[in-house]
Amino acid sequence: MEITHIGGPTAVLNLGGLSFLIDPAFDEPRDYQLPGRVMTKLTGPAIPAAELGPIDVALVSHDEHKDNLDDAGRALLPSIPTVLSTPGAATRIAGVRGLENWESIDLPRPDGGAITVTGVPALHGPEGAEAILGVVTGFVLQGDGLPTVYVSGDNASLGLVKEIVDRFAPIDVAVLFAGAARTTLMNGAALTLTSDDAVEAARLLDPATIVPVHTEGWTHFTEGPDQLQAAFHEAGLDHRLNLLPHGVPTTLG
Repeated sequence: MEITHIGGPTAVLNLGGLSFLIDPAFDEPRDYQLPGRVMTKLTGPAIPAAELGPIDVALVSHDEHKDNLDDAGRALLPSIPTVLSTPGAATRIAGVRGLENWESIDLPRPDGGAITVTGVPALHGPEGAEAILGVVTGFVLQGDGLPTVYVSGDNASLGLVKEIVDRFAPIDVAVLFAGAARTTLMNGAALTLTSDDAVEAARLLDPATIVPVHTEGWTHFTEGPDQLQAAFHEAGLDHRLNLLPHGVPTTLG
């Protein structure tokens, strides 16, 4: 498999002949005026949407937040043959296929066979966060002869990581949304994995290669790549961590 980190949570994953776009956010740096608050994007995408090339599938963890699906990303969705997200997103965006927790869809591979994409649970903050921040989904990708890939989405729950491991182990690659996102909406509670949480998730996901995203580019991401790397170093797990350069395709496995 090959993965290219574009910035924030956005990445392109090439697996089994299919290209998957994770959480499309392609706006340039700007402030987003939202009810009662402002979200600030600090850096633009390493690859503009117009230079992506063909995308077969979009994996949208949720549609309500600009760092996961912004204006340019939303405009891109109609050009993508398959868009998978939450059931709620399917009611708000035409053409979206919503996946319930543990629901699967088979996507044909160009060389025959299929990649199975399963929606898996995610919790965007502490218990009860759904009422304020909405429902989020993660994804697990599987196919004969391919690595099993877990894309966490905006998940802050280690308990849910354990449930996913119990169902799908061994997981070969885990794309973890980290960065300890924090806003006033949940009184400063972490809305995604902290660096220490990411280390604990890595222990649960052993022996998966850990590919962190969602650690930079926005003011509400409070723990950047350096803090994440330091946490993995302190835990003796440097060999499991793969911090991707922006805009550079990286082969894993």
